[in-house]
Amino acid sequence: MFMKIDKLLTELPEPKKPEPNAAAALQELLGGKYGEMSTLGNYMFQSFNFRNKEKLRPFYSLVSSIFAEEIGHVELVSTGIAMLNNGPGNPKKDVDISKAPFAEMQDIRLAGSFLSNGGGAMPMNSNAASWNMDMVTTTGNLIIDLLHNFHLECGARIHKLRVYETMTEPTGREVCGYLLVRGSLHAHAYALALKKLTGVAIEQMLPTPNIDLSRIPECQKYLDEGKHRRLYTFSESDYKEAAGVWSNDEVALPGDPPGNLEVVDGAPEGGKIPELDGNYGAFAPDYAPEEIFEIASKLYKKGR
Repeated sequence: MFMKIDKLLTELPEPKKPEPNAAAALQELLGGKYGEMSTLGNYMFQSFNFRNKEKLRPFYSLVSSIFAEEIGHVELVSTGIAMLNNGPGNPKKDVDISKAPFAEMQDIRLAGSFLSNGGGAMPMNSNAASWNMDMVTTTGNLIIDLLHNFHLECGARIHKLRVYETMTEPTGREVCGYLLVRGSLHAHAYALALKKLTGVAIEQMLPTPNIDLSRIPECQKYLDEGKHRRLYTFSESDYKEAAGVWSNDEVALPGDPPGNLEVVDGAPEGGKIPELDGNYGAFAPDYAPEEIFEIASKLYKKGR
């Protein structure tokens, strides 16, 4: 079972204006081949289908913990997309819809994200191709699954770096910076798991992924906080066994920043979820927005 916390994994800076084309680029990190929907789907079904859970408990706990984090990654990227599409909150009343107030939306990369989805995120890539189950691998063979996961995390890191290099918007760059650090940890974790299972020196086999996080400004605070060496269980009492794989001072990948590997019970502190304002012209409901706000306020007070 799962518990949801009303926070993001990290706080995102508010965009100064709508940037729908940047949001379209960020969609690749959600529904692309190496996007968060793919990492989530892989680790989720590998966790559900895991054979010999008790006999292989450290590896089951590792995959399960990373799977739980990936749900938060999907939420983080989706929120960043919605923020970039939304821009700062300044909804106008009495919009004259006859004057085509959204004419510029014809020229954006993913017009459907506005026309069909109201500026929200969807499980698709930057070209609006749907994410699908073909991007999920779960073989029932632990070594093959871990090798696939290592490849997936390495691909996801170069994926994130390329998206980062396309944008200047602080919101999108913060998403990329955070995910680059955490993706480094996940690649490292799967490499260590393979090393312990097979005895193969992964760091000698491949110079991958060769991404120097010290060159990316948005990564620095997360490195300073030690988030590149900290695996969260996302549970108060379960999955501690991952420490058998991830609790030492080993380095499995070339260029890894130093620091002890640590398994942390529970979830990171996280940051606030931003308030996304509606737009009177584009999101007109049957009721006036003020009436809906009043109804919601009464229900909120009643629920307290």
